[in-house]
Amino acid sequence: MWVQAIGILVIFLVFIGLMMTRKLPTILALPTMAILFAVIAGVPWMSNDPEATTIAKTILSAGSMRLSGAIAGLVFGAWFGQILNKVGITKSIIRKAAELAGDKPLIIAILFFVTASIIFSAAGGLGMVILVGTIVIPIMLTAGISQFVASIVVLSGVGVGALFNVSTWAVYVDVLGLSVQTIADYTLVAALPLIIVSLAMIVFYIRIDGKGRKAWAMPTGASTGGDGRKVPTIALISPLVPVILVFAFKLDIVPAVIIGAIVTIILTLPKRPIHVLSSALVEGIQDIAGALALMIGIGILLNSVMAPQVASLISPLIESVLPSSPWMYVIFFTLLSPLAIYRGPLNVWGLGSGIAALFVTAGMTPIAAMLALRVVSNVQAVSDPTNSHNVWVADFTKSDINEILKKTLPWMVVAVLISMVIGSFMIF
Repeated sequence: MWVQAIGILVIFLVFIGLMMTRKLPTILALPTMAILFAVIAGVPWMSNDPEATTIAKTILSAGSMRLSGAIAGLVFGAWFGQILNKVGITKSIIRKAAELAGDKPLIIAILFFVTASIIFSAAGGLGMVILVGTIVIPIMLTAGISQFVASIVVLSGVGVGALFNVSTWAVYVDVLGLSVQTIADYTLVAALPLIIVSLAMIVFYIRIDGKGRKAWAMPTGASTGGDGRKVPTIALISPLVPVILVFAFKLDIVPAVIIGAIVTIILTLPKRPIHVLSSALVEGIQDIAGALALMIGIGILLNSVMAPQVASLISPLIESVLPSSPWMYVIFFTLLSPLAIYRGPLNVWGLGSGIAALFVTAGMTPIAAMLALRVVSNVQAVSDPTNSHNVWVADFTKSDINEILKKTLPWMVVAVLISMVIGSFMIF
């Protein structure tokens, strides 16, 4: 038994290394690791017993459908984001923020942080980051904000927006069996410290970085976002509609997003609404194709680590390190929060989902596991050099991606610490 447990641990560490060094993409690493875990634990490939746990049926077939709810939420969220883009709401919000800020660098940075957070709360994915970034980054650089500060304004907006983006909550529903309302109840615990710390970080670096270049050439082919579409002012609330429906009216994720899409169409009255809705769905799915594949891999890994044969080997290891008191809970997840980057074991879009399921199996409450993963995800969303949006932002602003990691990580760990302290009083 211990030989098998050590074998699983070795596989686990090897695959972490392969993902961190980008030798193996996560979408391939997760299902491969799941199969190897099952083989080492002695899970049969097939069985004549329909109730038996097998690699073919339980891990691969059922596992690929394990996060079907999360996948649906992601699809509808991407659809909504494309609708906002097509009717001109995304660009109109950015233009309004730019008009309000005038030529004051600090005000511009703060307003664009707020603007990006609102936009990303309705739509995530690299496509939306590129859309927003190609508009706001040149404005910030032209106003004299440094490349680094412009980068962290967008990346901090990604982190805050992700916490309020209801389409991503379904992964916690599927993995930990929690209700959408429970996740909503703890969202501010993760979000408020991140917002405050991000604002402090932006102000601090604007003060010490000095000013950047006053002129900046738009890269060839980049979108200026100026399509001239007139959007009614009332329509600018559209990105918040799904969030309000979930928080205030306790609606589930998919119907909330659908209602948000309908409200958006009614408020903007595009010339070809059916075309907008249909093309937005196709383009939205294209934007999240990689994330969908990743979720299938996460589901396969979840079913593997939850298989009785595998869980019986891993659970003793998890139980030995599981925090059992409020302060140990705070210290444990704060100190280990950097393990959320480089596709590490606390990254919910990688090994973290499987680890969370094992935490619950070993005795941690699902709420405690959910809150810890959501809080440490702030480190991943803002600082992780393996994020596609971090890579794009660093390239677009000509910043050093490792400098972004080094300068933002301490701030993100402070945000984690504050959230974990608050959360510990609520949970224990």
